[in-house]
Amino acid sequence: MINITNYKHPKLTINHWQVGKAERWCILGRNGSGKQYIDQLLTGRISPASAKELSLPNPDKVALVSFETQQQIYENELKLDATDYIDTNDIGTKAKDFLPSNKLNEPIIDELGLRHRLESGYRQLSTGEGRKLLILQAILNGAELLVCDNPFDSLDEESCIALSAALERLSNSAINVLLMLSNRQDIPTWCEKVAFIERGHLNVIGDLNSDVTKQQLDTLLTPTLDDVAWPERSKQLTDYQYDYLVKLVQGKVHYNGVDVFSNLDVQIKPLQHTLITGANGTGKSTLVQLITGDCTQCYSNNIEVLGYKRGSGESIWELKKQMGIVSSELHRQYRVNGQLLTVVTSGFFDSIGLYQTPENYQIEIARQWLNKVGLIEHQYTSFNDLSYGEQRLALIARALVKSPYLLILDEPTQGLDELNRHRVLNFIEHLATQKHSTIILVSHRKDEFLPIFSQHISL
Repeated sequence: MINITNYKHPKLTINHWQVGKAERWCILGRNGSGKQYIDQLLTGRISPASAKELSLPNPDKVALVSFETQQQIYENELKLDATDYIDTNDIGTKAKDFLPSNKLNEPIIDELGLRHRLESGYRQLSTGEGRKLLILQAILNGAELLVCDNPFDSLDEESCIALSAALERLSNSAINVLLMLSNRQDIPTWCEKVAFIERGHLNVIGDLNSDVTKQQLDTLLTPTLDDVAWPERSKQLTDYQYDYLVKLVQGKVHYNGVDVFSNLDVQIKPLQHTLITGANGTGKSTLVQLITGDCTQCYSNNIEVLGYKRGSGESIWELKKQMGIVSSELHRQYRVNGQLLTVVTSGFFDSIGLYQTPENYQIEIARQWLNKVGLIEHQYTSFNDLSYGEQRLALIARALVKSPYLLILDEPTQGLDELNRHRVLNFIEHLATQKHSTIILVSHRKDEFLPIFSQHISL
């Protein structure tokens, strides 16, 4: 399937790598390590390079499923949105239209839990559902090599098991499956071989079940001591004067004849850190959007947020200036390109892009957070030139710059490698000790159910 010897490109080096038919490989790499160049090599999108031997599958038979491909489809769907020109809401391309029309009865659609979503528009799908749809598309269109970049991110446990089982069945058939992963915990038990990429250099490690392989990976992925000082806080919790940050009574959200949730009571007091869990599609992100005001049905609900009763004439910006928000939806929407320092500084103004002149102290705090998340050397790099994981780290820094009373993290570690994921979790635990920001975390990963959470909302 793949045979490469002495491949040299300005952004990618491979000494020797062979993948046989039906071999089950994964490539591990940190954020910014160069995994995307492997994707580009296999899909024929990288410029010519020198190689002693280079045997690859036909790019037409290679399917890539990644956060970046999902983002491209999402942005294209936004361009085609005709809601402003017609009398009804334009849901865009339906999920079923991504699949061959003669294969809509295939059982794998049910196995991946997408049967009930086939009539939904792509923009209505969650990140995890969109990824499963693209994997389905590749399978049903006859791909010979399926490259999945962090396919288990943002999926609930049941969906992860179902997707892993489906990929294992594919690897037993005529389709080779190559997993590009950022976390060892995501390596399925059926995977056989592993390679590691760092700074654009791909090194084959060996058989996953080997003790030598495990020792090598431990060495490569051991975190270094973080001695970077914590940034300054721009305001104090003592300035907050209300009993509750969030109070929702008999909450209900209803779309297209279906209740997302109903009769939901939520109360969050200052420093009552709250974990929100539930299967894909149960309304976790909708609940978060009800709190942030991004779900318009907040005005038909009895909800108070940060001392404001929604619908009492308050501005959404009055609320958001006291919130820090990280979510897949924000990541999707942050399409205004600019230098990384500009993106992080925009958190002070809750804007997509920077349209006001920041104070010097705000720029300095933004730099401090970039230093803390390990991206200070990229402060003048274009946001769009960063990897998905690096962008997510930057958006976390953007949420923290203004010392928000309410920090809302909707799957914040999505796309992060295990070192950066643990770094973010350490941030969260440290922030709890500072007794300033109250944290709402949406997560599927059980290792992210931190002891700081005194309240657990399961949808």
